[in-house]
Amino acid sequence: MARNVFPFVLGIVCWLLSAPAYGQVNDNQEQVNDPRYLEDQFYFGVGYNFLLNKPDNLAQRNLSYNLHMGFIKDIPFNQNRNFGIGLGIGYAVSSYYSNLVASKNGNTVVYEIMTQADYNRSKLATHSIEFPFEIRWRTSNAKDYKFWRIYAGAKLGYVFSGRSKLVTDNGNDSFSNDDIDSLQYGLTLNFGYNTWNIHAYYGLNPLLKEEASLEGNPIDLSVLRIGLIFYIL
Repeated sequence: MARNVFPFVLGIVCWLLSAPAYGQVNDNQEQVNDPRYLEDQFYFGVGYNFLLNKPDNLAQRNLSYNLHMGFIKDIPFNQNRNFGIGLGIGYAVSSYYSNLVASKNGNTVVYEIMTQADYNRSKLATHSIEFPFEIRWRTSNAKDYKFWRIYAGAKLGYVFSGRSKLVTDNGNDSFSNDDIDSLQYGLTLNFGYNTWNIHAYYGLNPLLKEEASLEGNPIDLSVLRIGLIFYIL
């Protein structure tokens, strides 16, 4: 699957980087509607991952975090250049800490719920290439650096590395977990004023594949992410 995905990723990167990218214009010109004006093309975000649809007795532990960054091509539709779409590519890393412990039994991953006394940390970790799409509205122009924005859309992620890790007093056990679904997709909403913007992501598919089960029942964990996102030019 990776052979099919990476040529596509490379093509997207080349298209995005070859397109003209102009930031805000800060000069004394009277015309506010600069025909080159684009906005919010680089982003960096941090958030907390909430696990939804949890099995009974599954509880989150520690800090289940997410970091993501990337580039979005701003494509305005109107003369004021404050309404349009954004299409981009980025990288994300997520960790999900809980008392759900995964272990390898041959080629099968076995899951169980443990008490805190039996381990120190248990997590699922993912590294992903992401493709965000946004419908963008903002109260900006080529001279105004402070404005309101509302960006709603969707995000497709390709997980190229997914691992389970267990830390106990006796050592660490870490392995590549093929039960983590390689395609993750969901809805996004980013809104705020000036530097500070709220980021929300709601996953539309489970974190784990259908084969993953706990005591014979599917593990239908999904993700709700709340955090902050910062845009640059």
